[in-house]
Amino acid sequence: MTGRTSARAILIWAVLAVAVGAPIAAAASSEQLAWRGPVYILAGFAGIVALGLVLVQPLLVGGYMPGFSGYRGRRAHHWIGGALALAIVIHVAGLWITSPPDMIDALTFASPTPFSPFGVIAMWAIFIVALLALLRRRLGLRPRTWRFLHMPLAIVIVAGSVVHCLLIEGTMETISKAALCALVLAATVKVMIDLQVWRKRRALRGESIARQ
Repeated sequence: MTGRTSARAILIWAVLAVAVGAPIAAAASSEQLAWRGPVYILAGFAGIVALGLVLVQPLLVGGYMPGFSGYRGRRAHHWIGGALALAIVIHVAGLWITSPPDMIDALTFASPTPFSPFGVIAMWAIFIVALLALLRRRLGLRPRTWRFLHMPLAIVIVAGSVVHCLLIEGTMETISKAALCALVLAATVKVMIDLQVWRKRRALRGESIARQ
């Protein structure tokens, strides 16, 4: 590893640590926690961790994470996806325990809070992706079919999660929350553009070889 590569890797890990750690630290110091029970607090922090994992996923897909390229990156993406689903389960279960009527309203899209439907839609998209990933071999999903199903759901997850987070006025500090959401969107857009360009180049290369 060259000096430039090493410095780039350190910078990427540092930015990721700050992007995910700052909102968690800010939420941990929020005065609103004094009026919250331990289950509610656990549920809230599970939601913050989930958003951080949403940031990591496109970074792994695009091969931007140092030390996680190729097979290792794909395996890490699978495990992080499982951790994301688990974090959402903890988030929803904790909120259900603390206030079942509010969660019923949210899950049935009857909640008056504007952030609820976005979170519920993102949640179901996450669960669908996790279920498809578990059944992928059994269903015989080819890579092309898997991408066709996975990409739209990933967009729904990112968009729903970001809007859900931004609309909530809770323990998360505004600036660090907005920065994390902006990074999630930026990482997702970049990986989608990069992968599209890569596929076009591969298609053009294949056409060129076929003509020879």
